[in-house]
Amino acid sequence: MRIATWNINGIKARIELLLRWLEEEKPDIVGLQEIKTVDEGFPRSEIEALGYNIETHGQKSWNGVALLSKLPFDEVHRGLPGEDADEQARLIEGVFSVEGGVVRVCNIYLPNGNPVDTEKFPYKLRWMDRLNRFVEGRLQFEEPFVLMGDFNLIPAPLDAHDPDAWWGDALYRPESLERFRILRNMGMTDALRAVNSEEAYTFWDFQAGAWRRNAGIRIDHLMLSPLAADRLDDVSVHKDVRGWDKPSDHVPVEGVFSF
Repeated sequence: MRIATWNINGIKARIELLLRWLEEEKPDIVGLQEIKTVDEGFPRSEIEALGYNIETHGQKSWNGVALLSKLPFDEVHRGLPGEDADEQARLIEGVFSVEGGVVRVCNIYLPNGNPVDTEKFPYKLRWMDRLNRFVEGRLQFEEPFVLMGDFNLIPAPLDAHDPDAWWGDALYRPESLERFRILRNMGMTDALRAVNSEEAYTFWDFQAGAWRRNAGIRIDHLMLSPLAADRLDDVSVHKDVRGWDKPSDHVPVEGVFSF
């Protein structure tokens, strides 16, 4: 089974890009972030024509997440518990039947957190605390669990072209990294680092020739429960998609599993 994450940076602006990639790669489950549309505005028909079931958690102009799946959805959950006043659409989860049981796939768009001297950074930290509590509960189910998406977090110096330039940014500072360590210490495995110890970026800014200079960072991740990590075969970063027409600033990251 092929499970992928991609910050599409506006589904309406990138629909042709998405369709081309889906037709070429044929992943089984895809999590999209920053769809930037309400549920009713999501371009369903073109994607459904390729054999995908679709569930969305949208928001006008900002944020928004979606799951596309060739498998039918057994369950769908929307939103991150723990803060009733939070109306931002940043999490959607699906449960799917596979041979021998189920697989649970949770797609997130973690807050950016910049500028750090505004309410955006405390919101990011609260969201990460809530996410860790959510994951702790999911791990109690003892089933394959894939937590994927745009984490807006650089895990280590290897994951940035110029780590010194990023240090202190909300994506790469002690408070954010500590919460990511807590997630890992629960037993969640960074899928790409389980199979690849080399440079592998997933985001290149549209500014300052970042793509041309390969001045990228890795902020799009698949984090795996022990039962999912045991079934991981490979991970690939679809870097070539960044060079296609009208690209997103992110590229797809795909895990291959023996589910």
